[in-house]
Amino acid sequence: MPSVKSISGAYRFFFYSFDCGEPKHIHVQRERQLCKFWLEPITLAKNNGFSAHELNKMRRMIKTNFLVIYGGMG
Repeated sequence: MPSVKSISGAYRFFFYSFDCGEPKHIHVQRERQLCKFWLEPITLAKNNGFSAHELNKMRRMIKTNFLVIYGGMG
């Protein structure tokens, strides 16, 4: 599973190369918490354990790094 290395911090941003049946999205993980954001538009698809504050922070990080993320998807 490719990770987006250029986004530093407490979260790991990654995607699966075989997630072909869904719209473009990115997964975010910190410890045992995991969520998924659709990329067009940037919206939360699934959340397992993150607070609203953290989700808003991740959404901003995705928006700021959108071209890096989207380019890494191949």
